Amino acid sequence: MIYNEHVINFIRKKLKAGKGVLADIERYAYDNNIPIVEPEVASLLIILGKMIRPVRILEIGTAIGYSAILLSSVLCDGGFIDTIEREEQMVALARENIKKAGCQGKINVIAADAVNVLEYLDKEYDMIFMDAAKGQYIEYLPHCIRLLRKDGLLIADNVLYRGMVAETSEIPRRERTIVKNLNDFIDTVCADPRLETALIPAGDGLSISYKLV
Repeated sequence: MIYNEHVINFIRKKLKAGKGVLADIERYAYDNNIPIVEPEVASLLIILGKMIRPVRILEIGTAIGYSAILLSSVLCDGGFIDTIEREEQMVALARENIKKAGCQGKINVIAADAVNVLEYLDKEYDMIFMDAAKGQYIEYLPHCIRLLRKDGLLIADNVLYRGMVAETSEIPRRERTIVKNLNDFIDTVCADPRLETALIPAGDGLSISYKLV
């Protein structure tokens, strides 16, 4: 979290609460210390999705299926989501939650490491959401740009990494590689002439890139 706590609490009190299966997943995630997108990020994803009305969404990092189920609500008729997750336990929980939400026909969970999958995907996606291993975003990026259609959105969560990416003082040794790689990712998406990118200090930081060509 990179905001003042009282500001975060104010924002979250104003936002609509999750309902049904999403509310159940939120409680499960909180009780079991499983990270899911923050409420302010969830609301922004929904608005962006409603604006572009995607037919195909690619998600990198399924966890327990929360954001995939959330995004399924903005799909056009006949649309689908491919979501990639490498942790077997998470895959099982995600599939269970997707079934509970009645989204089996909309969401396909790919049980694999994204690094090994992305190069073989050949579909074109309207929206790509990255929320996996932060230190690997820079590795995912070339594949995401290739897979994203013109006028599509590439959204990456946690890019400010608890504010460490903007830190000028010494970074703890165990975090240095992740912080360096996230800095490289941010520099690359901001400089790439094919993208128009905004950095948003919501949740743990979002980058939102619009593909120009």
